[in-house]
Amino acid sequence: MDFRNKLQTKINKAVEELASPKSSEMLCRVYRLGDPQPSIKKLERIVNLTREIIFPGFFADSTLRSQSIPHYIGVYVDELYGLLTEQIFAGIYFDNGDISLEETKVKSQEIAAEFIEQLPEIRRVLMTDVKATYIGDPASKSYGEVVFCYPAIRAISNYRIAHCLLNMDVPLIPRIITEMAHSETGIDIHPRAQIGESFTIDHGTGVVIGSTCIIGNNVKLYQGVTLGAKSFPLDNNGNPIKGVPRHPIVEDNVVIYAQATILGRITIGKDSVIGGNVWVTNHVQPNSKVLQYKARESSFIGGAGI
Repeated sequence: MDFRNKLQTKINKAVEELASPKSSEMLCRVYRLGDPQPSIKKLERIVNLTREIIFPGFFADSTLRSQSIPHYIGVYVDELYGLLTEQIFAGIYFDNGDISLEETKVKSQEIAAEFIEQLPEIRRVLMTDVKATYIGDPASKSYGEVVFCYPAIRAISNYRIAHCLLNMDVPLIPRIITEMAHSETGIDIHPRAQIGESFTIDHGTGVVIGSTCIIGNNVKLYQGVTLGAKSFPLDNNGNPIKGVPRHPIVEDNVVIYAQATILGRITIGKDSVIGGNVWVTNHVQPNSKVLQYKARESSFIGGAGI
């Protein structure tokens, strides 16, 4: 067998193994002709359209003037409605391929319209996030700079879009939207988390917020903060038990500094400060300060223990 035939034999063998149903049964999704498919490209367009509707003049390619805002908002909303209806339908179908297509199309249209109806409220809440970020950072020069430049606003806007869709029982699509922000900013917020108003993430890279987190109003996180879970409880068969609240509750007016790790279903009481690089696994009383041990001291500084 000559050299070229040897190479082709290796390639053919790999193709045969990769195409084997047995080797890919857990990781292969076969679509029938005409089946709807979620599209990352279209979901990116949905996110950009929603951002532009919420923050006019920041995320579109065209120049926006005050007298043209009603026209552009109308055009963007029409495009958003069509794309969102299509992608919601694809997400529902992906989650359950045995659905009634006609009923699901109608349901998708209703959800898309309901989401658009919620956009004024999403904008209102995001404006509180922008304002809190601006007030909390002496380096910021304007609200516009915060919207244009701060990765936290991009991540939080994706989260608020995704959380709204998840509350409407849209499967898959919300998680894709938050993972887009994760890839873009390094900030990982699960769409199921509950986050109040005036939420701020300073710098942002490495922040993780788990699915059952509850965060109050006027909370500020710094880079590298983890609001995570401890080891998962297992059922009698050794499988993780899902749907159990396992992430922290952070009450109003809490600041958590860089690289702090908060684990388990514990409560960080209101008006508390969690210092950098600490590991917290017990409840923290309101108005506490949780800091690292000082060098050569054995006493703990601050509120509740860690």
